[in-house]
This record gives sequence, structure tokens and C-alpha cells, in this order.
Amino acid sequence: MKITADTNVLLRACVADDAEQSQAAIELLASADMVAVSLQSLCEFAWVLARQYQTAREDISAAIRALLNTENVVVNRPAVEAGLSVLDAGGDFADGVIAYDGNWLGGETFVSFDKKAVKLLSAQGQSARLLS
Repeated sequence: MKITADTNVLLRACVADDAEQSQAAIELLASADMVAVSLQSLCEFAWVLARQYQTAREDISAAIRALLNTENVVVNRPAVEAGLSVLDAGGDFADGVIAYDGNWLGGETFVSFDKKAVKLLSAQGQSARLLS
């Protein structure tokens, strides 16, 4: 079976805070022929781990990398790597994904009111502008 995993399935498999749902999620993810993981789900996954579960940035990065390295998981790898680059530099995973996706769509400059995001993306050589 080829599936698209909702964020809550990924979370249950990762945090194991509900034994029954966690087991169901783990079994499904392991048995699927293919698990499609959207960028939106990964952004939400990173956000919930950080905000709801107070998961350390390094652990969020490791969890996303574990998904990337799972044989049956399919993701937009360049976009996820862009998100991980910003996350590993101290920013938000979603900001890296948004900047990557915007560039892919034809945007030339990432603009934001988020000083940290603009600073991190600029430091990575991307065109970024702070709105004030």
C-alpha cells in the first residue's frame, strides 16, 4: 500500500505518547510500500515537537533525518534539506522550506518580519530582506 502520512501519524510514531496509536502508526509506516510525507506535514511535525513537546532542536533534526533515511519514505529532499539547514543553524525548519519553495517557484528574495530567519538565510548566501 502507498500512503500519505498525516502529521499526527508521524508524531505518534516519534513521541510514542499513546501506546495504541503509536503501535498502529509504527506498524503502518513500517509495512507500507511507500510513505509520502509532504512538506506541510514536516513543517507541522517540527513545530509541534518544538512547541508542544519542547523537543530539542537537535532531536527534531535527528527525527526528520531518520525519516529521510527510511527506505520507503518519499519527500521533496532538496526542500527538506533546506529546512534542516536552517533548523541546524538555530532557526525554524519551516523558514528554510518556505525560502526554498519560494525560490523554486521563481521568487528571488525571501522577505520577512522575522529577524532571525532573515539573518540565518542571509548567512547561508540566500537573498533575504527584513521588513520593518
